Amino acid sequence: MGMLGVLSGTIIVGKSNLFKNYQTKKLNTEFGQSFAYITNKIVLIPRHGNDPKKHILPHLINHRANLQALKDLGVTEVVGINSTGSLRKDLCPGMIVVPDDFLTLTATPSIHQNSATHTTPSLNEEVRQKLIKAARNCQIQVVEKGTYWQTPGPRLETKAEIRMMANYADIVGMTMANEAVIALELDLPYASACSIDNFGNGLLEKPLGMDEIIAGARKNADLMIRLLESYIEINF
Repeated sequence: MGMLGVLSGTIIVGKSNLFKNYQTKKLNTEFGQSFAYITNKIVLIPRHGNDPKKHILPHLINHRANLQALKDLGVTEVVGINSTGSLRKDLCPGMIVVPDDFLTLTATPSIHQNSATHTTPSLNEEVRQKLIKAARNCQIQVVEKGTYWQTPGPRLETKAEIRMMANYADIVGMTMANEAVIALELDLPYASACSIDNFGNGLLEKPLGMDEIIAGARKNADLMIRLLESYIEINF
């Protein structure tokens, strides 16, 4: 029946019943090392690492190793659990968006280093629809379409950047486009559920800080866990 691959933070492991019984494994891939939590149905890779004292910043994440590790472990589809900021006042913290497109104006990593290989980036529509169905199954409201703008990080965006991005996208983050591109190159169906953890810098008068973002992500963790548990229940 296959296994589900998940890219997220570690909070899901500590709070979800999906991880009552799991093993941990360090994986060496051709692109470097990764780390996974493994159960009989799910392989979760914490994109920022498993050590809170050694948090891997967004621009330093080895996306190629993480996705290759999932493929090596035999997952059949991948869900990204991504934290984002809102670019619109009607998309509020606490909401979940299942984006159908993304954009980034900086280079994304690739598994292809010495050959001219071209792909048309996209999010997998089948996995997207499974996420939407899983949300409905557990009575979670989600925004079923949206455009994700990826910035390289690790810094936050300026107010002027947020104003410009708001003309073309709905949410902003630092990881999803990289994951989507590499997953496509590896023939891994990938889509994302994005929690809105804060308003973008300048949308509100109050200055945006990392404390607010972290607090928002922790607050939304329970919603994302419910969504993931429903996804597993329906599909695995």
